[in-house]
Amino acid sequence: MKKLICALLALVPMAASAQEGLDSGDTAWIMTSTALVLFMSLPGLALFYGGLVRAKNVLSVLMQCFAIVCVVSVIWLVCGYSLAFAPGNGFIGGLSKAFFQGVTEGSMSGSIPETAFAMFQLTFAAITPALVVGGFAERMKFSAMLLFSVLWLLAVYLPVCHWVWAADGWLFKRGLLDFAGGTVVHITAGVAALVAAVVLGSRRGFMHTPMMPHNMTMTVTGAGMLWVGWFGFNGGSALTAGGNATMAILVTHLSAAAGAMMWSAIEWVKYGKPSALGIVTGMVAGLGTITPASGFVGPGGALVIGLAAGFVCFFATHGLKRVLKIDDSLDVFPVHGVGGMLGTFAAGIFASSSLGVFSGQGYAEGMDMGSQLGVQLLGIGATIAYTAVLTWGLLKLVGVLTGLRVNDEEETVGLDTTQHNERGYDLQTL
Repeated sequence: MKKLICALLALVPMAASAQEGLDSGDTAWIMTSTALVLFMSLPGLALFYGGLVRAKNVLSVLMQCFAIVCVVSVIWLVCGYSLAFAPGNGFIGGLSKAFFQGVTEGSMSGSIPETAFAMFQLTFAAITPALVVGGFAERMKFSAMLLFSVLWLLAVYLPVCHWVWAADGWLFKRGLLDFAGGTVVHITAGVAALVAAVVLGSRRGFMHTPMMPHNMTMTVTGAGMLWVGWFGFNGGSALTAGGNATMAILVTHLSAAAGAMMWSAIEWVKYGKPSALGIVTGMVAGLGTITPASGFVGPGGALVIGLAAGFVCFFATHGLKRVLKIDDSLDVFPVHGVGGMLGTFAAGIFASSSLGVFSGQGYAEGMDMGSQLGVQLLGIGATIAYTAVLTWGLLKLVGVLTGLRVNDEEETVGLDTTQHNERGYDLQTL
């Protein structure tokens, strides 16, 4: 018995050294943030989008969001995490961490286990192609959606993620400020949704037949889940449980509230009544716009960013549909894409430490507002151009392989029945 006890005690230093540098508070916060970001996709985004489409397509949207989370999770294990974060070149990571090689219980990423970091980043990779669904909702084949999402993750999301967040990424080295995904998530998703809307064409009856959300209760419920989950999205991106995380949460909340207020105020003046759809869309605009700036700005800057998000994204939404007549079904580009661009640019301004009550954390050594804004514009432009070209090419490829769009009869009947042989609602009168 004595020998057994001595043997067990001898293992204690080995276990401690394997987790050397681990901070339990940071780890607990990232585990919580991971759950919050997954909650944003399932059920948050799924319900938000599901309520916005017509009743005959509600299950198709829920299914698309659910399937994307599943397939992205498997790809993340096989090669996604490695291509995004393993050492490589300025454009893409290598395959040294494919199938999570070397990602063990004891491996560390800063003060947290690498498994926690990898899982947290997985949730970002999952929600980004799910956001794109809103651009082609109610008209794309399920098989085409699945193939496109896989190819888009590999060809667009992973390289841009490496550019911005990997230590050897070319935009990371230039000092781009993107705390939680203005370029990586929102610009890529927004631009991809816009390209998809153009390539697939409008829904049958667009601009002639009313296409009102079928269940605003579902949408508002999903919006509330997104708001809560965004605290993990932005606050978790600090990767610590300290002041940077709490400030990121504070500015996230303020921007969301300001964006919602601004959108509602414009509707009230313009149409005489504020709408539930308007207030939740303004909230999402505020959340998406503060995302890249959330770890760099203070409360004053967040207020300005949120108000600007509500104003700019409102008119971008109306301009895209009514002026350009592009059927981005669920307004992904004008809310997420335009918001991501605006927020990435604004980060270069409100990160300044010399703006009084609107000051942020300050610039990196050797940077001033002019040079920082130059980097921000470079990041925005490169992300837009790369995403647009690759998305267009991938859609054309998928169109050849599987066909992109359901036929007119299937679209009229609805994707729930034609793609999944189910109905979202089967209510019987007694």
